Amino acid sequence: MKKFKFTIRGNEYSVEIKDIEGDIANIEVNGTTYEVGIQEEKVKTSKTPTLVRPQVTVDRKDSKIKKTVSSRAYSLKAPLPGSIFKILKHEGDEVKKGETIMIMEAMKMENNIQSEKEGKIVSLKVKEGDSVLQNDVLDEIE
Repeated sequence: MKKFKFTIRGNEYSVEIKDIEGDIANIEVNGTTYEVGIQEEKVKTSKTPTLVRPQVTVDRKDSKIKKTVSSRAYSLKAPLPGSIFKILKHEGDEVKKGETIMIMEAMKMENNIQSEKEGKIVSLKVKEGDSVLQNDVLDEIE
């Protein structure tokens, strides 16, 4: 911790304070270790608090990311934010590539949302009047 040089009655002493716990100080004088009691009015309290945290156990088998099996369906996503104006095709309907599935209003314009794949609509995720954000799933085509 701290090193001092003392001269007492002509003799020089090299003193090192190792640590202080409560009113006991461990010091080393010329290579010999001593435990010295400190008077109560001279005890210096540490300004740094001691942080005590409880032991945390981590279960490693639950920390892995679980994979989800994706469906074979293709997700049709909103190209930009807007609201669904009209739905032309519903669940169970067959669609061809390029066929209009719904009309979406965005930036005061009506936009045709067309199928990017040929197949059957297995689930419709929106209804007329719904507001959607860009990349929200509108429907799934299998």
